[in-house]
Amino acid sequence: MKLAIPLVLTQAGQIIVHLVDNAMVGRVGTTELAAAAFANSIFMTVMIFGIGIFLGITPLIGHASGAKNNTKVAETIKNGLILAAFIVIFLTAISWTLTYLMPYMKQPTEVYQAAVPYYRLLTLSLIPFLVFILFKQIGEGIGNTIIAMIATIASNVLNIILNYVLIFGKWGFPEMGLVGAGYATFISRIAMALLIVIGLIVSKKTGFYLKLVPVAKASIQGIIHTFKIGLPIAGQMVVEISSFALGAIMMGWIGDVQLAAHQVALGMASFTFMIANGVAMASTIRVSYQLGRRDFGSMERVAMSAVHIVLAYMLFCGVLFLLFRNELPRIFSPDLPVIAQAATLLIIAAVFQVFDGLQVICLGILRGFADVKVPMIIATISYIFIGIPVSYIAAFTFNLGAEGIWYGFVVGLATAGILLAFRIRKKIREVESENQ
Repeated sequence: MKLAIPLVLTQAGQIIVHLVDNAMVGRVGTTELAAAAFANSIFMTVMIFGIGIFLGITPLIGHASGAKNNTKVAETIKNGLILAAFIVIFLTAISWTLTYLMPYMKQPTEVYQAAVPYYRLLTLSLIPFLVFILFKQIGEGIGNTIIAMIATIASNVLNIILNYVLIFGKWGFPEMGLVGAGYATFISRIAMALLIVIGLIVSKKTGFYLKLVPVAKASIQGIIHTFKIGLPIAGQMVVEISSFALGAIMMGWIGDVQLAAHQVALGMASFTFMIANGVAMASTIRVSYQLGRRDFGSMERVAMSAVHIVLAYMLFCGVLFLLFRNELPRIFSPDLPVIAQAATLLIIAAVFQVFDGLQVICLGILRGFADVKVPMIIATISYIFIGIPVSYIAAFTFNLGAEGIWYGFVVGLATAGILLAFRIRKKIREVESENQ
């Protein structure tokens, strides 16, 4: 929990950026809120891929740190920095190209026209954001989770202020609406990247390793190995987020109100998910470190403790969603049809919270083992071949509408969570038998 709490605050802070954008943009109009939902659903796919690649660095540093191999830690960091330069350029180009495909995604004309300039600003913000994620993962691998938390909180405060000024035209600035939210996100992410880089250099523990990086030997093999660990993680995350992006696109086929309500309900579910994801990241650090130390008893206790924490937390959040389903959507939209639709989606969200928590904590534990290929396969089967077809059939064949799309989410998450839980038991038995 000492590791998890700063990670939880960092993860929550990252999703707060989108929640604040939604809450403020929702005051501008339903079309703008729907445009933000559309743009974010596409952007998140690209962003999550970059995050996934960099997540592969943490267990590698954790293994080397647990084995007290300082040279290996510095070499892993240097390999990660070189890999990151190529990934950032590649993903930024891909993200910008996607704006030219938006008119062909069968969204209402006014929605995609509002979404394009906002999305392009999000694309520019991808550069500083991925720099932040890279150094965040480096810090976490070494065991420092505080600096990323501080950088995230500070940038969120800046984002809220800039949103207020630029969206609504305060303090002499023009009223920019949704585009103003894009500028606020871009500027705040630049600040976030600067803060974490400076903070890790100044910090005694992380600074020690970063000072070793210039003299460390990077290698093509090391860069490829880092990429091979990160790529399946990125693939698994993209598969999951793509299923939600496809859900948002299908929601747009139903109507603006349903798409806006989807964004509201998913925003709240994403907030609780990010907190669970913070605990999952802590489990990656602890499991990889104990594995490096070859302390297998502690490794298993860490894994099971993390599962219990997340399941208890997600059950609690599900109850809150049920009790306050009619009140929570009012934070994000004054539109009564949007509020009513979001309230029904929150009933379903209360159920999928538990399975979402189970699958993310299992993934965090498995990353500690550097077990990434099988989880990617499980994710692909669960979300693409099971979840999405169920969403489409329930929504359009059985005419269940927006609720039908979310039923597919529940089925996909439940399948992934159960299969990943079995995978953890198998990995623990394998490690223990190999070292008897």
